[in-house]
Order: sequence, then C-alpha cells, then structure tokens
Amino acid sequence: MSVPLYEAKAELFRLLGHPVRIRVLELLQDGPMPVRDLLAAIEVEATGLSQHLAVLRRSDMVTAHREGTTVVYALSGGDVAELLRAARQLLSAKLQGQRELLTELELEQAETRQG
Repeated sequence: MSVPLYEAKAELFRLLGHPVRIRVLELLQDGPMPVRDLLAAIEVEATGLSQHLAVLRRSDMVTAHREGTTVVYALSGGDVAELLRAARQLLSAKLQGQRELLTELELEQAETRQG
C-alpha cells in the first residue's frame, strides 16, 4: 500500500530535523567533501557523523564514493541545495517579521517613557 504524499513529506522533514544533517548538507553545497573535512567543520564525534551520513545516504540526499582510503560525500542533486535555499528564504522572512515587531515594541516603549 502506498503512503499518502503528506506522510512522505513529513518523513522527509523528520529526516532533515537534525542540526548535524542540515550542517552536512550545507557544507556539501560547496562541493564534495571527504569525511575528515566534514568532521573538522562539524563538532560531532566520528561515530555520530557516520550515523547521520548513513541516514542521508539511505534517503538519497547524499552520495558517497571512495578515493583511495578516503570516503568523499556529495549532494545527490540540485534539488537538495534548492530545498536549503528555500529554507533560508523562509527563515529570513520570519526573522525580518520578528525584527519589525521588535522595532515597533521598542518605539512603543520609548513613547511610553516620554509620555
């Protein structure tokens, strides 16, 4: 039996619901990286990173290949980078709205103190 689309989407967002996985995907937007470089850029133990990379690999978000003894990871396609860009835009819009609200509150406080 097939899974409804909304459940499949929810599973995708659960997959992305960990900061280490998001950070890995962000780092890989600049191009393929060996595991050692990912470890240096993310403050997480090697076993933890390995588990997160395995989840991303199983979900086809990243690919991995060997270069000698080094495993190099890359985004599996442009759609992943596009999703991260969309998330940045949504977050930016949300923060802009909060910034505007904070400015209004600060103006109101200043007027209250003066009046």
